[in-house]
Amino acid sequence: MLKRNGMCLFGRWALGITLGLATEFPATAEEQPAPPPFTLQIRHLIPAPSDPAQWPLFREELRTWRQAQREALKYDDRHYRRPEFAWGPSNYVCYFAMMCDETFYDPVRGEYVPERLADYGKREYGGFDSIIYWHAYPRIGFDARNQFDFFRDMPGGLDGLRRLTARFHARNIKVFIPYKPWDVGTRREGKSDLDALVEMVAAINADGIFLDTWPAGWGELRSRLDEARPGVVLEPELGLPLPRVADHHMSWAQGFGDSPVPGVLMLKYFERRHIQHNVSRLNKDQSPGLQSAWMNGSGMVVWENVFGAWGGWNPRDRSILRSMTPIQRRYTPLFSGEGWTPLVETLASNVYASLWEGNGLRLWTLCNRDTQPKTGPLMRVPHRPGDRYFDLVRGIELTVRPTDEGVVLEGEIEPRWIGCFLATPQADRGLRRFLQQQAEVYRRREASTDFPVRSERLKPVERTRFYTPADLPEGMAVIKGGEVEIAVTFTPREGGTYQTPHRRKVRLTPYAVDVTPVTNEQFEKFLRATGYKPRHAHNFLKHWTDGKIPEGKKDHPVVYVDLEDARAYARWAGKRLLTEEEWQYAAQGPAALKYPWGNEMLPGRCNDGSTTQDTTSVWAYPEGRSPFGCYDLCGNTWEWTESERSDGRTRFCIIRGGSYFKAHGSGWYTDGGPMPTHHAAKFLLMWPGLDRCATIGFRCAVDFLPDEDAPPVPQTDAKTWIGDTGT
Repeated sequence: MLKRNGMCLFGRWALGITLGLATEFPATAEEQPAPPPFTLQIRHLIPAPSDPAQWPLFREELRTWRQAQREALKYDDRHYRRPEFAWGPSNYVCYFAMMCDETFYDPVRGEYVPERLADYGKREYGGFDSIIYWHAYPRIGFDARNQFDFFRDMPGGLDGLRRLTARFHARNIKVFIPYKPWDVGTRREGKSDLDALVEMVAAINADGIFLDTWPAGWGELRSRLDEARPGVVLEPELGLPLPRVADHHMSWAQGFGDSPVPGVLMLKYFERRHIQHNVSRLNKDQSPGLQSAWMNGSGMVVWENVFGAWGGWNPRDRSILRSMTPIQRRYTPLFSGEGWTPLVETLASNVYASLWEGNGLRLWTLCNRDTQPKTGPLMRVPHRPGDRYFDLVRGIELTVRPTDEGVVLEGEIEPRWIGCFLATPQADRGLRRFLQQQAEVYRRREASTDFPVRSERLKPVERTRFYTPADLPEGMAVIKGGEVEIAVTFTPREGGTYQTPHRRKVRLTPYAVDVTPVTNEQFEKFLRATGYKPRHAHNFLKHWTDGKIPEGKKDHPVVYVDLEDARAYARWAGKRLLTEEEWQYAAQGPAALKYPWGNEMLPGRCNDGSTTQDTTSVWAYPEGRSPFGCYDLCGNTWEWTESERSDGRTRFCIIRGGSYFKAHGSGWYTDGGPMPTHHAAKFLLMWPGLDRCATIGFRCAVDFLPDEDAPPVPQTDAKTWIGDTGT
């Protein structure tokens, strides 16, 4: 490092990494120092030197860097000083909530359950300070609905969400909504995304915006939010540039990694009131992120349901967070103040500590990076007359013997766990109550690092009576079944696939399948015969006008029906939905064709959206029939299958076939356009108003009892019998 007047000076590399400045400090030959023992690397997480002898220099260079950056930026902290943002520094635990999760929305009761979620968070994690309403991805792209439409189609619409937010606020939980800048290929709002986002924040009464895939928001977003709803914070997903910390009160610390000795979060060190949430989605060991947050006085994202894939925390990590966050909340003035000293000396190997000072208090956060427990002397600290010492994790007062060299603080830190010592001249009633609470939390701790596995359950298929060739309904093709091999492919996404082998042999009992999807006209007959009304009518047959089929669409597949609507029709017709294996075999035939007509995508075989961005007649593409004579098994609309599964948190259904609609402009959209016969899409279920889409229909099946003595029905008939050969 270059030094002048005893101060460490930073060259172009240090400032330029975050500011893009061209600043150099020339030095004479006499001033050239020896090569430094380490180089301060300015990253989003600044790695720490492994040698404790270098820690004083490390701290000195951190202080110098911070001062230089503040001067270079002419840093203005007015947004942090505004009273409406006072809640920000204590926002330690943010819960990433999939709104379709069964702890967020109860599908049986048909209502939000925020109190259930808040109680769960308190019991398992020590409580949530904020929650992200995650709604669209990975479902967005099945039809033209945009990210704002997904909020409008939630239970109760925007008014329902505003009432939901009030219930979270009653539990002192702040609410964030996400913004997805990549959503450019769905329905447009007729206004800028900036206008739409600000209006959505005001409508829902949100407290913050999570900026998905962005390092920072628009420059004018801060002022627009201040006009609409004061106190709304911005939190980007990617590494926030240092100059933007002034108007972004929070940010994610995702994928930063750490050095063997705990490093320093750059933004948190620069602006102590800035909260960074460590994120490690799907990691089965959350202790690295927990220790980093603890040593930096910052926070965590609890993310159990990762876009439909289960990523729960192990018992040990939940125990650590339960012990950690009450301390952070109680001593927020220390963790957001100027008295932070990273990496102070400890007496135990692989145990590290940070010091936080202010208001006559000294607090040390410790972490044990070893896989073995540490017991006995952990720190020696200067003694101040009148100070008493407490272990805030275990909830006890320490007995110490002051000497000229200070006092030795003894304790116990379990493997990969945390510790905390407090020195204070006062031990009032409030502190004693807090110690009792912490002791109780500590007694509940668990050591297990076993992943909390969840198993998916398949909803049983309600079989029909056995039909015979003599009473088979019109318009159905018979499939003999037998043992067949099913190979399934998915588009890889964070939400995973589902817990079923992608290549498997199944035995299909004989069945018959509708030659076409159920049409608007057929569904209308069902309504007239039954007077069917769904429990939740939102978006039911949305494409109809005043309860009537749109002109010219009687023979188009019915859409805007959810899984229960489709099942209701099937029961009335004496039928059922196809299982996903039955659907695939009906589409691919015995030869396992890639498309119903063959192994290549050919023009004129399906509705691929090239001529119209709408459904077409189910009879429009006779050359696209499957080996069993079935129409529209590729394109036009996706189709529900009888494949509903749940792991107790995520309900989903496998849909097949693809549709005419494909959202362009981003790889984050779900699968669009016609799909191969082996392709499956995992459709997350929530409630009917959201599950009903412009691009999902269905067809039915019946269980079949072949009459071996009956002559085969000619192939030109709708009841065509196709044997094992598929000819």
